Amino acid sequence: MALSNGTSTTALIPQSGTASIQHRASLPNPFDLTDDQILDIVYLAHLNDDEICDTDKLYSLVSNIVLRSQSLISASSSKPEFVTLKLISCQMISTRAAAHCVHQTTMWILQHLKCYSWDAKALIAIAALSLEYGSFVHLSQFQTNDVLGNSLRQLNQVQSRNVSAVAELVTYTVTAFQQIKEWARYAADGYDPEDVPDLTEAFQAILVVVYWTIAATVASTGNLVGVSSYKLSEYKFRLSAAVEKLTTHLGHCSVQIGNVRDYVIIRNIFDRPKDIVDFLKALIYPQKKGPENPKIFQGSNLVTKGIEVFRQKHVLLFISGLDSVEDEISLLNSMYDRLQEDPKEAKGLKKEDFKILWIPIVEQWNEGSREQFKALKSGIKFYVVEYFYELPGLKIIKDRERLNFDIQPIAPLLSPRGTIMNENALEVIFEWGIEAFPFRKIDGEELTLKWKWLWDLILKATPGLQVKENRYIFIYGGSNSAWIQNFTHELSRIKMNESIQRADIIIEYYQLGKGKSEPNNSVPSFWIGVERKKQNKKHQEAVDCEIQKIVKCLFCLKRDPQGWAILSKGHNIKHLCHGQAVYQTVAEFQNWKGKVFEREGFDIAFKEYYDAKEKEISAIQPCEDYTSTSNVIATITCPNPTCGRVMEVSSVNYKCCHRDDALNC
Repeated sequence: MALSNGTSTTALIPQSGTASIQHRASLPNPFDLTDDQILDIVYLAHLNDDEICDTDKLYSLVSNIVLRSQSLISASSSKPEFVTLKLISCQMISTRAAAHCVHQTTMWILQHLKCYSWDAKALIAIAALSLEYGSFVHLSQFQTNDVLGNSLRQLNQVQSRNVSAVAELVTYTVTAFQQIKEWARYAADGYDPEDVPDLTEAFQAILVVVYWTIAATVASTGNLVGVSSYKLSEYKFRLSAAVEKLTTHLGHCSVQIGNVRDYVIIRNIFDRPKDIVDFLKALIYPQKKGPENPKIFQGSNLVTKGIEVFRQKHVLLFISGLDSVEDEISLLNSMYDRLQEDPKEAKGLKKEDFKILWIPIVEQWNEGSREQFKALKSGIKFYVVEYFYELPGLKIIKDRERLNFDIQPIAPLLSPRGTIMNENALEVIFEWGIEAFPFRKIDGEELTLKWKWLWDLILKATPGLQVKENRYIFIYGGSNSAWIQNFTHELSRIKMNESIQRADIIIEYYQLGKGKSEPNNSVPSFWIGVERKKQNKKHQEAVDCEIQKIVKCLFCLKRDPQGWAILSKGHNIKHLCHGQAVYQTVAEFQNWKGKVFEREGFDIAFKEYYDAKEKEISAIQPCEDYTSTSNVIATITCPNPTCGRVMEVSSVNYKCCHRDDALNC
């Protein structure tokens, strides 16, 4: 007779003769096999998961029989059908009383169930055993006045069979199946192996657990019907060892899956935050409240309001590791100071509404990293997140489609609504400083447009001039050769100053028109280029108006009888300076060199001293008003050496207009 799945009933009949002896000799003893060997042979016996098995219903039936559960089960038919279970049960009963024969039957069952899922394979084998075990349990409970029951009990010799060891192993097998069910549930959810790596390890453990589950049912069945007397404790030992490994991996899976679910929640909040506080909470607060929660510090002072301090604020979110971030911290400390200074408002935004927050990225905290963090925190003026656990939003922070943090520090700019205004505001801050406020990409682009035309003229007039972002550059000129010579000398001295060298500040200086090729008309060509920019009267954008202010200031500097200078950091032109004030500022560097470190920037310390010098010079040589009684309007120049322009005529009064704002000379 042939079965529906192609298995012949001859498979149930043990072979005999020489061929059978040779075959037995080639079969391994399962207790001699390692887990890796079992994994290989079991995996090869699997084809697909196409066959249907109602595992929930089948487990309830088995549990009612073995564990005496009281699950209510419908009387409808279920898969697999009875013939499959009975066939496997018969194969178990007919297995010879030898360990290698248990292995042979186990592999036969696996081959017979090759199109069932892994949890179904184990459960069907347990169910096949439950046919015999359930009959034994049921017959042992009949009342003495039940003639049919007593007859069946005597026929099955229930009273003379000792099955305590079988009961123990069967109970353990059914209980251990819960671990297989848990794995099947995780596997069915389709988690990415990169997100739940232990699911792969658990799958390898499952193959071994399934093998020993089936082997244990084969041995238990033989002992139950009395055709063998296996040491069931040996089977339980190997099965429990495999289950223990599986349980460990499942525990790791549970944690990893919890992280995946938390990530989904965090990702949804990140993509659609209610506001900035909601956004920040998703990144730094665990989804489940625990004994450890992040703390917000401003420098070394604990912020009692916590994360609420950022509500309705723009946040410059500084994200970095602990190594080699001193430059970025120094820069952001400087930005913190600049945000407190006048003007208090720019481009319709208040500087006081901008906060800086540092989230340090540490994969694994230890004593060394804690001390390193505390040392860095002590030198910070802005806000800092302190936490010593795995950061909940780390995956979002590293997600290439979101914050895209890798190794290099970043500082995304966030709006009060929690939306990203600039993926990395550090770029514009490094190049332009506080001038780039409010630090959007467009602010950097406008500053580039504002100064690009001037750099084009300077570079054309001064061959060999190199602009590097981390270097300060003095560009200077004028018609007073003595001033040029003295200023060049003072610049060389300040460049080589020990304080400058110690602070790793690089200063370069170039006289306009002096270079490798040095064309004769380079300086006039520069001023002609500036004049052309002045003649461009269309002011379509705000940047056009800014350019006109720069042009006006440059012509003011040109008229300075001593000279003029431009101080730039990279392409960021910081100051346009008059001759006498800039000369005295550079010559008196010893008086303000300490401010370079205190104010966290050469250009900032320079401007403070330069502005003071300019006021001092203006106080000594103030603008004068001339009144004339003559009908002839005389041409009179301003006596202030920082100006030197021809004074305007106002009725019959002469007055100088050189004391306007910085860009208006």
